[in-house]
Amino acid sequence: MAMKIRLARGGSKKRPHYSIVAADSRMPRDGRFIEKLGTYNPLLAKDSEDRVKMDMDRVNYWLGQGAQVTDRVARFLEAAGAMPKKDRNNAKKGTPGKAAQDRAAAKAAKAAEATEE
Repeated sequence: MAMKIRLARGGSKKRPHYSIVAADSRMPRDGRFIEKLGTYNPLLAKDSEDRVKMDMDRVNYWLGQGAQVTDRVARFLEAAGAMPKKDRNNAKKGTPGKAAQDRAAAKAAKAAEATEE
């Protein structure tokens, strides 16, 4: 059975609240899970200690059993010091999109024309 430690969404519309759960990877996001390991409330301030709560003993147990973690839960575990920090590189994040590049090229061409005359 392929196990994952992931988030299960709860709460009403526009008021999310997540449970950190150990679940079979084939089950739906909010569906059946094996064990609840903690909670995550994104509406709280980032420095609030109640924002992310986890039972680290159980999380370490499931990691020892071979459970894979999702990206968001991996970030929580890195912040808690349970996992080594992974280098992330999004090289395209700072580059403008195609339309913005076209506008910049047109503006540069127009400026070059103005300086020629």
